[in-house]
Amino acid sequence: MFWVAFGWVSNLLAIWVASLIFDGVTYDNKFWVLAVAGLVLFLANAIIRPIVIILTLPAVILTLGILLLFINAFTLWITDKIVPPFEVSGFWTYLGCVIIIWLVNLMVYGIFRPDRRESRELTA
Repeated sequence: MFWVAFGWVSNLLAIWVASLIFDGVTYDNKFWVLAVAGLVLFLANAIIRPIVIILTLPAVILTLGILLLFINAFTLWITDKIVPPFEVSGFWTYLGCVIIIWLVNLMVYGIFRPDRRESRELTA
C-alpha cells in the first residue's frame, strides 16, 4: 500500500512540475485535480501500459524502446480524457510532459526509495 501512495504522490508532483514548464498543461489551479490526475496516471501506468507494451512488443523492440515514449504519452492522454479539468494541449506538449514526468519520477524514486541491499541487511 505504501508504494501505491508513493507512486501517486510522485506522479502528482511530476504533473505539477510539468504544468510549471509547459503552458499547455492546465489543471484549473486546484489541488484536487492534480491529486486525481496523479492517481489516474498511476493506475493507467500500472494497468493499461503493460498491456499496450505486450501488444506492441515487436514494435518496441524494433524501435529500440523509443515507442515507449509514445506509449507513455498515450497513458497521459488517457489521464487527460478521464479527468476533464486536467488538460494537455498538443502532441509535442504530451511528449515534453512525458519526459518531464519521467525525470521527476526518476529523481523522486532515486532520493526517497530505500536501497534494497540495506533493507536485506537489516532483515538478515
